[in-house]
Amino acid sequence: MPRQLSLLVKGVDFANRKPRSRGTIPRRFEIATCVPGEPVRLALEPDNPADTNAIMILSARNIQIGYVAAERAPLIGRHMRQGDEVRAIFQEATRHGAVIRVSLDGSEPILPEPRIPEARPAADEERYYSDPIWPDD
Repeated sequence: MPRQLSLLVKGVDFANRKPRSRGTIPRRFEIATCVPGEPVRLALEPDNPADTNAIMILSARNIQIGYVAAERAPLIGRHMRQGDEVRAIFQEATRHGAVIRVSLDGSEPILPEPRIPEARPAADEERYYSDPIWPDD
């Protein structure tokens, strides 16, 4: 059984570092161009001043879309440092950023079944409580 998990992409609202030759591309814009199933690259950032366990997530176009969450970075980073083949694909864009799918055993990550958004409840007459109508005295 493949060892796979879905991970939230963190830091999507921060600006990318500006390359010398061209302007910076916002992370959310890059996320909007990502297609479910396309590969993403994970890169260790041991010199990151905020977290020595930081793992940068790069799109198929080599543009940063964010980071692995600090809670999951030690686990993923340990596998990467041990030489395990860690593979990742873009899973989906979300309202708060994005989700990637990661395989820790070198197998091809498999997208889970898409989530069906919950429909908003229709006006339910049984839950509607009108103001009481008091008789005129």
